[in-house]
Amino acid sequence: MKTIVIRPEIIAYHNSAFRDPKPPVNWRLVACVALLPAVALVGWLAGRSTGAPARGFPGTAAAVAQASVAAQPAPKIATVAADGSIELQSAIEQGLINADFTANGRDRLDAELSNPTAKPVTVRVSFGQMFESGRNSVVAARTAQTEIAPGKSAALAVQTVATRSTNRVGRSSYRLSTKIAPKLDLLLAYAQDHPDFSVAALQTAALALTENLTLSSVCKFTTAGSELPSRFDTTAFRAGTLDLLAALGALREIGVRDRDLAMTVDPQLKIEAMIDPVSRAAAMRYYGITSATEWNYWKSQLLEGEPGLRHYALYGIARFYPEIALDMLPKWAREKRTTQIFRLTAVQALAETQRGEALPVLSDLVAELGRNTELGRAALNAAQLLDATLRKAAESARTVAFRGAVAQGAF
Repeated sequence: MKTIVIRPEIIAYHNSAFRDPKPPVNWRLVACVALLPAVALVGWLAGRSTGAPARGFPGTAAAVAQASVAAQPAPKIATVAADGSIELQSAIEQGLINADFTANGRDRLDAELSNPTAKPVTVRVSFGQMFESGRNSVVAARTAQTEIAPGKSAALAVQTVATRSTNRVGRSSYRLSTKIAPKLDLLLAYAQDHPDFSVAALQTAALALTENLTLSSVCKFTTAGSELPSRFDTTAFRAGTLDLLAALGALREIGVRDRDLAMTVDPQLKIEAMIDPVSRAAAMRYYGITSATEWNYWKSQLLEGEPGLRHYALYGIARFYPEIALDMLPKWAREKRTTQIFRLTAVQALAETQRGEALPVLSDLVAELGRNTELGRAALNAAQLLDATLRKAAESARTVAFRGAVAQGAF
């Protein structure tokens, strides 16, 4: 009997063939497929040389031409306004002008525009147009436009606002941006109808919308929590009290709720605005305080206000109710049961009365409290400040200014 020996490699071959059967390769078909592009190319060239489509490939040249045209973007048409002006971005894209931009990262951008064409071009920079430089971003706050003669150049100054408080303030080159700032749309529209809306107020309102900054980040006066470190240096974006109120008033007019603004959370803004003679009228309008209710405001602030701010009311009383202050403040200064901060404020506030009657009162307090005590030194400093203020006011009253001449003393 013949013994059949099956080698392991034969078993492996048959097993693999069974698991993954592969049909035989049709080499003729492969060759035809490989030659197909070459045949197509020859046919296209033949059609191109005869001016007719190649036989077997009807319309090939025309189809290729149509596809090439379709792939090219359609030229953009410059948008011309009713007054004949063209938007800055559209004018640049059309090659109607060349432009370079320099800005300070806050409130001003200077555009150097040149007209290489043979026709005059009126270029408009609409409010809301954004410009960028690195991480800096500014937006045109008010619409501006200028006409550029053929082959000439022109400079255009554009008022801007920073969209973020981290902008580095300083002159540098900027580029046109395609970004938008929808949060600022209503505010910028409001600014177009209010030419008296100050640059600082507009900037403050813009940052309130984009970053919702706290009062300590935007005010110039020292706040009670100013000792707390801030994440960013916002010195370049601080505004006066009147501008802060103008910003809040504008935001209220465009529908922003007071309670949604971080600036309004700190109660110090209200009393600072009421103390400042420059912003007092605006503060009364914003907070709904009338001449009939103002005294009640100061009284409630003094007796029931924020503990860390109650003594501020003494300054307001001294400035706007000096007769009451001349009778009230010396008593507060002498009362030993009153806390030191109130006694010290009462002494200093006497100088805010701007009344000569306060000078002998302060002199008496210096003698009673002692020159070497904190209260005594405060009384002495207040007396010196008041005396200097009264002297300056008297000199101004005796001065008469003549047009085109140096001021002369009165007879």
